[in-house]
Amino acid sequence: MNRPIPLKGVSIIALFVFCQCNIDDVGQNHSSFAKMEVPGDFAEYWFNGEAELSSYNLDIVRYGEKRKGTAVHIFVTEDFSREKQVKLDRPKETPEDRVSVMKFNQIYRFETGIYDYSMMNSVFTPIEIKEYPHSLKMTCTVQDWCGQSFSQLNLQDQHYRYQQFSYFESEGDRDLNVRPEMLEDELWTRLRIDPMSIKEGEVLLFPGDFFQTLNHEKPEPRAARIQFDASEATGECIVEYLHLDRTIRIRFQSSFPHRILSWSIEKGSKEVVSATLRETIKSPYWQQNDNKFSYMRDSLKLN
Repeated sequence: MNRPIPLKGVSIIALFVFCQCNIDDVGQNHSSFAKMEVPGDFAEYWFNGEAELSSYNLDIVRYGEKRKGTAVHIFVTEDFSREKQVKLDRPKETPEDRVSVMKFNQIYRFETGIYDYSMMNSVFTPIEIKEYPHSLKMTCTVQDWCGQSFSQLNLQDQHYRYQQFSYFESEGDRDLNVRPEMLEDELWTRLRIDPMSIKEGEVLLFPGDFFQTLNHEKPEPRAARIQFDASEATGECIVEYLHLDRTIRIRFQSSFPHRILSWSIEKGSKEVVSATLRETIKSPYWQQNDNKFSYMRDSLKLN
């Protein structure tokens, strides 16, 4: 299979030089940014004090019927605490503890009859993948009118700690250790950092948390096969689970910055999720929460 065009200059040691956002007033800032000395376009695009925001048309099957909704992707780099696994408020004060991560928030919103769903998944993947081969943290929340659930995965020594809290008895409250295999949900961040960091072939993969929560699946790695299909303009990452009726296809730009163009998920021969790009903008959105910035939702085609 053809592989996507490699991203030059990412797999080097990061040097953290300064934080671009004012962090004295923590309550006024959502994110902070470390400056990395990396060649090429990577630093200019990802360390310029803005996040990348994208909206998508979403089709998702729930309760046996196809629903229309909206998906939003937020990609942004942040200073992260290696020890506490939270965003550092004052990274200059603890340089030995900070690691630069790509944060990815994926949001689904759709209606099921009279009520609606709101789902959000967050992944924190170190930019320097060779030094930190595993994502440090993942969280997932799912809310509908019946109840809500929350799960969190934290990298600890030689395992992930998985915690889940749910309204539903079948899920209950869980606290268990999971083998530190690659996360399905970190495929998105790896595609943005360096698609070549995703190896083709058979792997153990921790299935996506949206899937596990909605289907009440046991949280454990599963055997999967990863392959790429690429052209000059676009690439496609294809994940087929060997013992689950689940196939994921993520289409992205072959060239940097490898924007996510669309994705689909199949259960057997039936497509259960599909999303196509509406619009992408760059924005320091955490500074734009006044009413006067509401027009930007039109820019992102969210209204």
